[in-house]
Amino acid sequence: MSQESGVKVKIQKIGAFLSGMVMPNIGAFVAWGLVTTLFLATGWIPNENLATLIGPTLSFLLPILIGYTGGKMVHGTRGAVIGTVATIGAVIGSEYTMLAGAMLMGPLSAWILKRFDAWAKGWTPAGFEMLVDNFSLGIIGAILMVFSYLVIGPIMSAIIAVLSAGVTAITNAGMLPLLSIFVRPGQILFLNNAINHGILVPLATQQVAEFGKSLLFYVEADNGPLCGVLLAYMFFGTGIARQSAPASLIICMLGGIGEVQFPYVLQKPKLIIAPILGSMCSLFLLSLLGGGAVAAPSPGSLFAYIMVSPRESLIVNLICYVVGFGVSFAVASFLLKGDKEKDEAEGQAALAASLSAISGGSLAGTAASAVGTLAKSFDSVRKIVVCCDAGMGSSAMAEGVLRNKLNKAGLSYDISHASLSDIPADADMVVTLKALADRAKEGGPSDAIYIAIDNFMSGTELDDLVAQLKG
Repeated sequence: MSQESGVKVKIQKIGAFLSGMVMPNIGAFVAWGLVTTLFLATGWIPNENLATLIGPTLSFLLPILIGYTGGKMVHGTRGAVIGTVATIGAVIGSEYTMLAGAMLMGPLSAWILKRFDAWAKGWTPAGFEMLVDNFSLGIIGAILMVFSYLVIGPIMSAIIAVLSAGVTAITNAGMLPLLSIFVRPGQILFLNNAINHGILVPLATQQVAEFGKSLLFYVEADNGPLCGVLLAYMFFGTGIARQSAPASLIICMLGGIGEVQFPYVLQKPKLIIAPILGSMCSLFLLSLLGGGAVAAPSPGSLFAYIMVSPRESLIVNLICYVVGFGVSFAVASFLLKGDKEKDEAEGQAALAASLSAISGGSLAGTAASAVGTLAKSFDSVRKIVVCCDAGMGSSAMAEGVLRNKLNKAGLSYDISHASLSDIPADADMVVTLKALADRAKEGGPSDAIYIAIDNFMSGTELDDLVAQLKG
């Protein structure tokens, strides 16, 4: 693994851990967003009594859920419990919404308890395990709760105040669209969940508490510019990319899974200009016309985009979505027209060359090239796991596609999907994207067969895999 690739993998892993605390709780954020959209004084059906749910849910429930999830990721149920105990100290000790404090104290407190449990395991007398477990968690939890209240809460409050002031200043100066220059390329490197759920969502949620809505939800989660690239491929692409673009467009726009677009840009990296310009135009209009959302549209489906739009901003939000879509489509179309004379073979060769550094020698190429390079053979495969960064979007979609192809071929396997950080130890085969292959092999079982493909929507690659399983 090259130094550049190693740094990228480390950044992806940190981002995946942060987003892993938020992603499982997105449903709770959506619930809070819907209550806010409906019952706030400026909502669709204002209700002063039901609006009292908004504040406590934001201030207490959401941070505690994140603290619980972060703790559980580190040390199971005990980590989850102490994560909530430590988080509540930061929540009470701050005037701001402590999503960031929960993302710190949840895993940190669980790590401390995990270290203590490992130390105490060797000297705890038989029959005293429950006593030691309960009082160790209680004592350490009480200390961390007080520490979080006195130290973490005020520190995080100061940091959030500075960041919020900076975001407000950037927005007022009309410079928010410039974030697209950094965010959209980050998406293509599969840092999308880290950027959105690890950074933007906590800041945006704080803005909702202060101003009733936030533009930051749309900096990364607006899939309109991504859909514009896919529509351009439908008209001006070639070969497999053009054939798979219609299905990818539907999944990206209506299903909200933006990852299906990333391989198309990786195939022709200059196309990154299209979503950057599309996003910049959309954000500029959102700032100018007063758009914004009350919660994260996650996944980035058009339906979710509409559901989290407050009443007074719905039309503006939809107009800006269409503008971002249109600008991205126009730019991508112009760029693709100039390349249309290149045949499919040249395009595939360029894609393989551009991704070779990411995928690594033992994983490069199609499914066929992975055969015979690892410990297991295809004959021994019983459990197949499809992986993506968060384990909730593109991998779930790809699992369904692969399952259908296996069923049509008369094959029966135990097939599931998972995040890169949670690959089952008994997986016989791990299927992932080339850009994520290094992380998959690092975190998965050492004796599994690793299949790295270019595009989950590429029927050819999955058909090749099914054919080899059948053979």
